[in-house]
Amino acid sequence: MLRAAFAVVLAAVAAGQSPSAPSPSPTAAELKQKLERQLEDLAAHVDGVVGYSLVDLESGERISHLGNAVFPTASSIKIAIVYELVKQVDEGRVRLDEAITLDRSKAVGGSGVLFELGTPTLSLGDYATLMVVLSDNTATNVVIDRLGLERVAARMQSLGLKDTKLRRRMMDVAAARRGDENVSTPDELVNLLQIVNRGEGLTPGGRDAALALLKKSKTSRLRRGLPPGVDAADKPGELEGVRVDAGIVFAKNRPYAISVMTTFLRSETDGEAAIERMSRTAYEYFARLGAGGALGRQLGR
Repeated sequence: MLRAAFAVVLAAVAAGQSPSAPSPSPTAAELKQKLERQLEDLAAHVDGVVGYSLVDLESGERISHLGNAVFPTASSIKIAIVYELVKQVDEGRVRLDEAITLDRSKAVGGSGVLFELGTPTLSLGDYATLMVVLSDNTATNVVIDRLGLERVAARMQSLGLKDTKLRRRMMDVAAARRGDENVSTPDELVNLLQIVNRGEGLTPGGRDAALALLKKSKTSRLRRGLPPGVDAADKPGELEGVRVDAGIVFAKNRPYAISVMTTFLRSETDGEAAIERMSRTAYEYFARLGAGGALGRQLGR
């Protein structure tokens, strides 16, 4: 009997579910199956490859397609940098208020504003804010250099995220051509978001700082799929033929984590539209779960 019960627990954990979570009702299970079909259809209509992972932060249930496939992360790798930043603040290695003067020789193009400026002196926290809000590549490299690229990479491995790898600084095209791309999987990006949300390895203040940074206002496909007023802690990313977004959506009574990763896109616009539609579809599902009881009456609307 004990062995059988233990086997059930292991199976639930492997499926990404909470062992103590009750089985969904047949009607709730049907609603989830419809969500799965909708997401599959949206992914199938993209001329390229789409992987995604969603986790219900209440029940632990997961929906995933190509969840273990390795994709380029583009700027969504900055979620890993945010985690390492607050971890090192917790450890006393760095301070968010420490001043760093920009070395112009290390300024890079792409997204952001620092490349257009002179040699400003900003706090480490300000560089991190530019990294998240504007996806400023120069600011990101300042943060990476202060934390240590190798430390970020090692931290992801220590968290069990073996395929989440920061292998180059931003805009290092030569490194990308050598195959040193920054990568992750849909499942691992969602797992990292869960680690942040739980504050795993962080102080309560570190956990709150990480979420506050990722919640800062930004333009993203994930957010465009949400109604006004719904909080999200996310980081989008884009490269040639690649669009990514990953974040926690704080739907009322039913928060969830989602990552959508696309690559080999014929049309980047189509990839962006797919992420937005998948975000909207996921939100509509979790909002109904949050508004209704076990049988689905929408009392919370």
